[in-house]
Amino acid sequence: MAAPLIHLIAGARPNFMKLAPLVRALRADGRLAWKLIHTGQHHDTAMSGVFFDELGLPPPDVSLDCHGGGHAQLTARIMQAYEPQVLADRPAACVVVGDVDSTLACALTARKLGVPVAHVEAGLRSGDMTMPEEINRRATDAIADWLFTTEPSAAAHLRREGHPETRIVEVGHVMVDNLLFQLARLDADDAPARAALAAARLALTDAGAPALLDDAEPRFGVVTLHRPGNVDDPGQLAGLMDALGTLSARLPLLFPVHPRTRARLAELSRATAPGLHLLPPLPYQPFLALWRRATLVLTDSGGLQEETTALGIPCLTLRENTERPVTVDLGTNEIAGTNPARILELALKRLAACEGQALKAVRRPPLWDGHAATRIVARLADDLLR
Repeated sequence: MAAPLIHLIAGARPNFMKLAPLVRALRADGRLAWKLIHTGQHHDTAMSGVFFDELGLPPPDVSLDCHGGGHAQLTARIMQAYEPQVLADRPAACVVVGDVDSTLACALTARKLGVPVAHVEAGLRSGDMTMPEEINRRATDAIADWLFTTEPSAAAHLRREGHPETRIVEVGHVMVDNLLFQLARLDADDAPARAALAAARLALTDAGAPALLDDAEPRFGVVTLHRPGNVDDPGQLAGLMDALGTLSARLPLLFPVHPRTRARLAELSRATAPGLHLLPPLPYQPFLALWRRATLVLTDSGGLQEETTALGIPCLTLRENTERPVTVDLGTNEIAGTNPARILELALKRLAACEGQALKAVRRPPLWDGHAATRIVARLADDLLR
């Protein structure tokens, strides 16, 4: 009998990092066939293409080439493009990860055609219904057959919402699987690791901060910003850049700039503070080579909150909420809000607190042990072959 076929859905940059451990686990388990479907939501090389090589992902089996437009347009285009593939393959399951538009679009398409859906990273809730990601999470969970959770709060949310216990599976976090795998590769000092460090150094040189990675005790911060609430409002973005500029006089800041953020910055037509170094979007390993040694990370990303928690690196989340409360409970992450003055105040306090102090021992959440993907694949294979 042929092995059951599953579809793995990739759309945006964070998806690739979560799918890489699943691909490794599928290869090791051997009981399921799989196809990698790339929707094209992030289609440029800087935001997607390079990750396939770097993360060990094979080229996509299917590329839907859907990108651009508003949320409704993109979701509709992905659904239209994915439907013929579902009809042609009749997969035993559709596996979606995270909370981007591709996640919801493919989950809806599969479920309407009678294909069971597995949601990896289910149950996360910010409570902020103005976030498109929050709507995507809730809608995907509502129709998913397997709800694979990353932290205790996610499982608790699903239970409160009335999801059957049989569908909730606490597995840990595939993002942490990938982080630990890539850290080991980076520490191996082989050709790929040296290439990653060279790429990071080149980016720093181009940004005017060449020596930071080579210091015996480097002291710098890392910034990422991409959420509409922070970058689409010119006044808000200008305020954040002023706060970051002031902070950079105390702590040099490295800021790999998302393409849409760079476009908004260009519209501001403002000079950048000397200590705030704007970098291009970086592949995963060069970016990891930077932030793993950071004194402080400031971000509005969900994934980076978790990765810094896994490594015990202080993080300020530039949002009013988080769907990942375990990162706050363990003390590595703090919700700073979006008020630039408040962000600067908290960042300076963090710097003062860590000066001259030894790093605290890393406390990882339950099941953040590098084996979440193995647990996911085992459960899917057991259920589909029953």
